[in-house]
Amino acid sequence: MATGLSLWAGRKYHLNKMTLRELLFAYFTHHSILIYLALIVGSLWLVVTSAESAGPPLLAALVIVLIYPLVEYLLHRYLLHSRLLYRYRATAALWKRVHYDHHQNPNDLRVLFGALYTSLPTIFFIATPVGWLIGGLAGAAAACATALVLFSLYEFCHCVQHLPFTPRYEWLRALKKHHLSHHFHSEQGNFGITSMIWDRVFATLYRRPQDVPRSATVHNLGYAGPEREFYPWVAELSADDATFAAARRRRAGTDGTAGQDPASA
Repeated sequence: MATGLSLWAGRKYHLNKMTLRELLFAYFTHHSILIYLALIVGSLWLVVTSAESAGPPLLAALVIVLIYPLVEYLLHRYLLHSRLLYRYRATAALWKRVHYDHHQNPNDLRVLFGALYTSLPTIFFIATPVGWLIGGLAGAAAACATALVLFSLYEFCHCVQHLPFTPRYEWLRALKKHHLSHHFHSEQGNFGITSMIWDRVFATLYRRPQDVPRSATVHNLGYAGPEREFYPWVAELSADDATFAAARRRRAGTDGTAGQDPASA
């Protein structure tokens, strides 16, 4: 993936080998984060210049805060973990980029950050109508700004969950264990990244790896065997892919990055 920034060009960022300071540098120099920050500033300027009162924009922002964890859960569970996207040539590359590569090599920061061509349309298509219904142009801008802030925080939280770093707060440590179990034990639960609320509501929460059987598809998301043969497009794209090769080495234990034990994170 082209980074688009000289500070990222040619660099390899592996979260399991990074410090928090190194992550902060990588985070704030990544082109997607810089674009989100610029759009947040632009959206807030639009709120200030178009709002007739503070009420509707604030209400729009509050609604986005409340629905964000549900949207995060639903997209992760029913879209990113759906087998639909890899079964069509037109969407195979998208699925590979936005989720398959991350499960193949969870520590590769290049594929952890969401792709702008998927994240921005999703944010705008969900946040804009909600904000517009509440407060017109100012409400839509406030909703978009809030969604962009939350998604930027989501990206950082997601990074920290793969970092060899123990968060100070218990709830953050719990989220880290929750997510690492999703990656290294069973991908069939623990879909929330920044919240466990909807995993509880939809009964997909497991607190300890030993509470559920280990999944045979935790790394390939079911894209193996007959599925891989009948729908070959992701495999063809992965044949010479560095992320895919790194994943093979990791699972073979030849590169020193055999993963993290969720129970000890």
